[in-house]
Amino acid sequence: MSQYDVHRGDNPRTLFLLWIVLAATMVLLVGLGWRQLIASSKYEEVEKRQTERRILMPGPRGNIYDRKGNLLVGNRAHYSAVVYLDDLRPEFRQEYSEIIRAERAALRAAYEATPEKERPKKLPLPNYSELQWVARENVIQRYVDEINRITGRDDTLATNRIIRHFNEQLLLPLPLVEDLKEDQYARLVEQVPVDSPIKVHTGAVRYYPHHSVAAHLLGYVQWDDPDLDDLPSGGIKTFFFKKQIGKTGLERSFDELLSGTTGTEIWRVDPLGFQDSRLEMMAPVQGDDLITSIDLDLQRTAEIALGDRKGAAIAVDVKTGEVLAMASHPAYDLNDLSPFIPRNTFDAINEQGAWLNRAAQLSYPPGSTFKILTTIAGMRAGTIQPDVRHQCQGVHRVGNRIFRCHARHGHGEVDTATAIAASCNVYYYQEGLRMGIDAISAEAERFGLHQQTGIELPFETRRLVVPGRSWKREHIGAGWVPGDTANTAIGQGFLLVTPLQMATFMASVARGETRTQPTLLALSAEEAQRVDHGGEPIGLDQLQWEQLWEGMEQTVGPNGTGRLVQVDGLRIAGKTGTADFRAHGQSVNLAWFIGCAPVEDPQIAVAVMVEGSTAADRFHGGSTAGPVAKDLFLEFIEQYPERAGFSGVR
Repeated sequence: MSQYDVHRGDNPRTLFLLWIVLAATMVLLVGLGWRQLIASSKYEEVEKRQTERRILMPGPRGNIYDRKGNLLVGNRAHYSAVVYLDDLRPEFRQEYSEIIRAERAALRAAYEATPEKERPKKLPLPNYSELQWVARENVIQRYVDEINRITGRDDTLATNRIIRHFNEQLLLPLPLVEDLKEDQYARLVEQVPVDSPIKVHTGAVRYYPHHSVAAHLLGYVQWDDPDLDDLPSGGIKTFFFKKQIGKTGLERSFDELLSGTTGTEIWRVDPLGFQDSRLEMMAPVQGDDLITSIDLDLQRTAEIALGDRKGAAIAVDVKTGEVLAMASHPAYDLNDLSPFIPRNTFDAINEQGAWLNRAAQLSYPPGSTFKILTTIAGMRAGTIQPDVRHQCQGVHRVGNRIFRCHARHGHGEVDTATAIAASCNVYYYQEGLRMGIDAISAEAERFGLHQQTGIELPFETRRLVVPGRSWKREHIGAGWVPGDTANTAIGQGFLLVTPLQMATFMASVARGETRTQPTLLALSAEEAQRVDHGGEPIGLDQLQWEQLWEGMEQTVGPNGTGRLVQVDGLRIAGKTGTADFRAHGQSVNLAWFIGCAPVEDPQIAVAVMVEGSTAADRFHGGSTAGPVAKDLFLEFIEQYPERAGFSGVR
């Protein structure tokens, strides 16, 4: 018998066990306290990752308006018939059970029909995973069929899209039929039972009330994933609706301004990942509006005047550089690209060559419109004096080459003003050779024709060429020759500019400065007063200035090449141009007109370029581009009679 009484309180084994129990209890209490008080945030994060999900909902984009408040781009309702997969789970299970029973019966029948010697040892089992997807697809397709019956559509839903939605977007509604027309939406709402899983989801997509007007300028949007970099930490799995982002035009340039604030929902989910309850919600907010410098009436006039011809027409406020109109043809109906671009629509636009904005994304030789710059260069170089005259007999020899004037029998004796008005090539061949290419190139660069304008549009072309000796050596690999100078002096040869550049050039000349910074933003009166285009005075004396303007005004006079531009009561100065251009492997010609009005205080500058489509097209600056410019001047009088010098609307 032990020397200790097991029932005594000082039994060492009892005391030892007691201390073990007390120590274990303390460890448990400390551990619980640590987890509850100190490490609680860590376990809360783990719980959130397991039980919570985030949904991002992009806000509608802001509207785009013209300078007078006319809506250019807005939003329209986008109706989609959707189902939440959580609502279909009972049907999935029932369909799956029926398919499994049918599959087992079929396998058993096949097994029993097989000769005993050829039978496998065990009855084959169904492919449960594959049949689960079949069940889901069957249920979903039944609802698609119901929608088709009601709306008269013929939509289907691809299996891979269903699988992707289950795996990646479980909390979001599955679109069964998208972009319902208003009558289809009405029939669906009327005929779908109240307790049906089919819901109508209403979103917002871009709407263009004026269809193809200013298509290249406004641009279009495409669907994309939202930016997930700014999400709060925590590791909560995030689902998102796609958002619209600007792809071209103003939609792209001002995407950040126009994009709405993304809304957020936090959901508690069950172990399978389906919705249980919504914990938080922050509604999306529409983006800011954009007020442009565009005048819808002038823009529409430019579009109508260009008609079905390829080309561009731009109108610029001389004082501020605000772009009042920028048309490019061929164009396309922006509504055909919303909410998505069908393949046949893309191909049709591509076939027409309509994707590019001819005002700013393509460059061309400016033809005789460049003679204004050649004149300024010669005056500043001292070679073109007030008394300079040249005899034009229709041809001029440079080395072994014959350079022709557009007047077959010549213009006779011409001074500077007459050379501008009659667009005499021979005069400018001779003067170009006298001043030299260095003077011409330097003046063109002083006016910024070698640089992008910096307008608020994406993809402005960099293919701008103000040629010179070093340029030709670097790009052509040959030396400069006199014939190159003669061609450059009349706006041909290697010279390449955009119609937008020529519009800003005309505005600069009208203001007596070398630079005009174009903008597509409407400026307030205070902002207009503070505009700094960053140029310098052109640097002509009074006599030179008068001679230059006399030639430009005579261009639009009764005997000038731009006489079709004349508008009663409005003094217009301008210059016509016709140039040869190689496009798509064939030579075509270009018709140009640049001008400004009124002469006594220029307010609007325009540039029009019409591009021949085939070698058979014979366009001319005065007869082809001139009438387009005239329509712009007439509309300017209608819209701004006080600025055009008219006391009332004509």
